[in-house]
Amino acid sequence: MDILQGTLDLMVLKTLHALGALHGYGIVRRLEQVSGASISLNQGTIYPALVRLQQQGYISADWGVSENGRRAKYYAITRAGRRALADQTAQWTRTVDLMSRVLES
Repeated sequence: MDILQGTLDLMVLKTLHALGALHGYGIVRRLEQVSGASISLNQGTIYPALVRLQQQGYISADWGVSENGRRAKYYAITRAGRRALADQTAQWTRTVDLMSRVLES
């Protein structure tokens, strides 16, 4: 399934908010799990989103060691990211409500 433009950033922020710091692979696996494998992400999709979110100040990144003992960059949501998550969630909720009303009419 294709992801609607602008939703990946929101999904990443929500994942980091819910689970705490994760590396890119962990974020991908979590999104695939939550979606019931309806979405499939690759490095070419997730890492540009992580860079963009980091440049916006919505996430921070620190090096750590993954579960399999490899060096990995771990991402965490920032205070600004939590505010953006709340704003974007409210916006998407309004959009979904509007679309539901239109489609049900």
